[in-house]
Amino acid sequence: MNFLHKGIAIFFGSLLIAIGVNLFLVPAKLLDGGAVGIGLVSHYVTGVQIGLVVLLINIPIFVLSWYKNRSFFYNGLHGMILSSFMIDLFSPLQFSEWSTSASFINAILGGISVGIGIGGMLQRNISIGGTDLLGLLFARRHNINPGFTIFIIDFVIVFTGSLILGGDSLFMSCLTIFFVGITTSLMSSRIWSK
Repeated sequence: MNFLHKGIAIFFGSLLIAIGVNLFLVPAKLLDGGAVGIGLVSHYVTGVQIGLVVLLINIPIFVLSWYKNRSFFYNGLHGMILSSFMIDLFSPLQFSEWSTSASFINAILGGISVGIGIGGMLQRNISIGGTDLLGLLFARRHNINPGFTIFIIDFVIVFTGSLILGGDSLFMSCLTIFFVGITTSLMSSRIWSK
């Protein structure tokens, strides 16, 4: 039964992440943190698929997790593969009639969607890899909430990405990671309070 619950969490978490990225973040050229944020910067600069970049960034991180915590490796591998695949599978949403370029709304809704996806997986000790996996490893080691750790890492990536891309997306992208971090914390806090 635990396997079924994890599978459901991975599927719906990956779906929500893919929707958040493609329906809300990309149309407004917003950034997220972590491997997805690096994928977004790469996509905006070169046009490369976001999920592919996420997959490539995760290779060294998963090698590290293999040696540090095998359960994180196994629990994160499925989440990373499916979320990377679904981000690219749902890329047509970037051009859908439902997408909007209203940055403020997109930052909030994209952040909440991605945060629920990540937080729902973290409830089952599943990660999508990337800096989320690093944040989870760090949070477990130091007994702190993973949402806070991920928020700090994400802010650094968004700030750096905004410098590379230029423009005025920094504030809205920070709003995005604020909502990702808060939503992830709220979703995952019950596993850390036990």
